[in-house]
Amino acid sequence: MNSCLYRSVVMHNRMKPVSHRFHYNVFMFYIDLDEIEILKKKLFLFSHNKFNFFNFRDKEHLQLPIEDPDKTKSTKQHILNYLEQNSVKVVPTKIMLMTNLNVLGYNFNPVSFYYCFDETNKPLCCVAEVGNTFGEMKPYLMTKENLKENIFHLNTEKYFYVSPFMDHDASFDFNLRIPGEKLNNRIDTFKNGERVFISTLTGNKKPITNLNLLWYSIRFPLITLKIITLIHWNALLLWRKKIPYFKKAEHADLQKDVFRKYKNE
Repeated sequence: MNSCLYRSVVMHNRMKPVSHRFHYNVFMFYIDLDEIEILKKKLFLFSHNKFNFFNFRDKEHLQLPIEDPDKTKSTKQHILNYLEQNSVKVVPTKIMLMTNLNVLGYNFNPVSFYYCFDETNKPLCCVAEVGNTFGEMKPYLMTKENLKENIFHLNTEKYFYVSPFMDHDASFDFNLRIPGEKLNNRIDTFKNGERVFISTLTGNKKPITNLNLLWYSIRFPLITLKIITLIHWNALLLWRKKIPYFKKAEHADLQKDVFRKYKNE
């Protein structure tokens, strides 16, 4: 079985305009999208589009088209369609998804990662699916041209409203290592060529078993609720530090190709 877990640490380090750093412990699922039906039979705390302690819900990930998503298709089908629309000519044989699952009916994913492989298990491409607290998401594609020494690297304008404490016209710098025994991903934010924010996700591989899921459900209770709570708590701390606040409605021209658009700005 290819699917597994990663016992991980998330670290955020804001350097400009004032310093603010925090980290927290999490775990993440690394799921072979072809093994979902196997996992739901093997794991009593795991389900697919059905309520459970951990629930993989297709609608919580990228769906095409943007305007009227086809909800009958699986996450894998939507990703394959997205890759085809973005001129990825080789069809992946295996797609692995690093993500948080829905926990007791609630989920929030700041970012998920799709790693795509060919029939010889060589990496083809990677999609970072970045989410915000408005229920929006934006995918960032990295192809083989972005791959060097098992790391996908892309520096790109973000064109996405992620945080009210980050300029609209900043850029993302992705450095995503293909997961192995270790997990080591980094996404920096640049403004005018200067690094202003660092975020990392590091961890160790663990087998996906009933015992481990039971332990993590106790060790990290309501993990997705914890993540969104920490985001809002640190937003309050940033506000108290008088960091400039940017409204989402500003600069609509700098918010492009966003999925599940928020309608009530």
